Amino acid sequence: MGWLNRLFGNSKRMALGARAATTPAPAGAPPHFAIIDVETSGLSPKNDRVLELAIVRVDHRGHVVDEWSSRFNPEGPVGATHIHGITQADVAHAPLFRDVATSIVPYISGLPIAAHNARFDLSFLRAEFRRAGWDVPWLPAYCTLDGSHHYLPDLDRRRLADCCWSARVPLHDAHSALGDARATAGLLRHYLELQAQVPPHPTLLSVQHEARKVLWPTGPSRAPLASVPDEPRSRPSSRIRSSSTRPKQPLLLAQLTKLSLAEVLDEGASVGTLAYVETLLDALEDGVISDDEAAALQDLSEMFELAEADVTSAHTALLLALAHKALDDGHVSRDERAELEAIASTLRLPTELVPGLIKEADAARAARLSAKLHDLPSDWPHGAPLRVGDKVVFTGFVERERQRTRLEKRSVELGVRVLGTVSGLTTMVVTDGSFAGGKLERAGELGTRIIDPETYAVLLKHLQPIAAPSPSAKRSAPTSAQRPERGSAAAASSASSPGEIRAWGITNGYSVGVRGRLPIELVEAYERAQLDSSARA
Repeated sequence: MGWLNRLFGNSKRMALGARAATTPAPAGAPPHFAIIDVETSGLSPKNDRVLELAIVRVDHRGHVVDEWSSRFNPEGPVGATHIHGITQADVAHAPLFRDVATSIVPYISGLPIAAHNARFDLSFLRAEFRRAGWDVPWLPAYCTLDGSHHYLPDLDRRRLADCCWSARVPLHDAHSALGDARATAGLLRHYLELQAQVPPHPTLLSVQHEARKVLWPTGPSRAPLASVPDEPRSRPSSRIRSSSTRPKQPLLLAQLTKLSLAEVLDEGASVGTLAYVETLLDALEDGVISDDEAAALQDLSEMFELAEADVTSAHTALLLALAHKALDDGHVSRDERAELEAIASTLRLPTELVPGLIKEADAARAARLSAKLHDLPSDWPHGAPLRVGDKVVFTGFVERERQRTRLEKRSVELGVRVLGTVSGLTTMVVTDGSFAGGKLERAGELGTRIIDPETYAVLLKHLQPIAAPSPSAKRSAPTSAQRPERGSAAAASSASSPGEIRAWGITNGYSVGVRGRLPIELVEAYERAQLDSSARA
């Protein structure tokens, strides 16, 4: 899988006590599946070439019947050797694919093909046959990556290495097509063995019957082609904007883009876009999207048949997940905001979306911190409590700087906003009385609550959940930057932000997740409560 090894299995780790992935079948056993893997010079089947192909055939139980592999001369550059491990010298004297095509067909004809991320491998295999002048029939295939959702439902990541680790299947020689094909064969065998405990995956059953109906031609029908002819459909405009300006703080960008795919899924990306999203994250790490990377990502979106709405949704989910990452310390710095805006521009999203996403991520963080808190004691003597999301200002502490630092740090950890200036939105000013400056004067003008550090420590110890929004508060129509959460019909009708709905749910005893889609039942209950409050007002 060459370029996609980083996505779906470039790891050489192996589970302790792992069983062999290439258990041989009994002598004379007929093959039931042809497992394939390709190493390629790039991501685009239209412009890049297969450098290596491996085929491992297995019987009905997943035991290996036979193997075949070969490298090919790509008639051009091999691409990123540091990814697939193949050098120009390795393929200089290798055969051309068109000269070997006739000997490949008997290994796959009449059999369902299996691969990890099968669409990628099959796209390149079809492209090479088309270049060789063959009329390629439809090829029924089973994707072990898709199948992992059925047979290995609890995984956070689903690269070949992750699936093999979970299934205790060894993955050796991950830089080679044969090594990955053998590991995929072991993974398929694991799926077949699980069918005694798990209902069979319907696709795994149907693909075997479909493959028997496929007829391959006996040879090419035309002269070899220099490139793959375009499909008879219009090519959409690029969904990624290339860039050449490196970020001012590349380490900051690298920190932001260290996401798990589960985080992007939580924010609304569909499962079908994950290969695209992880490739995009790899490209974003250095802060520059080259023309080649932008073209490859476009080809990848076409390969996976992603509609423009799918890509836009994935881009928005990625940007929201990055906003969550920026807010891990409770504050989005000016540099982090600038990086988020730059990424939004690269993803062809309006930069005006960024403030709303930061607000949504901040509300989700407040809801997450609120979910851990307990009610006030019944004999609470300190008036209005301190809440997650409240804004506080510290002043004074002339000789007690360590106490101030400790209280400020703990406040930020718990979700209280520590600001440097007093405004009408400031909840309280904390002072030990050692200095009467402009902050205290402004607090007096505004009538802001002023408390001593000892009382503040008690308030912080008994911190309360984020304040629920006022039911009678007038709400304006949602903007593109304050969009409802994806995936819920009821959410689409609400003008409130997801953070407001979460806060209301926590306050009213609902089991509320802190990330991702809101349950439709919660949104409907929130809407009913707002309507009831409006009727009483």
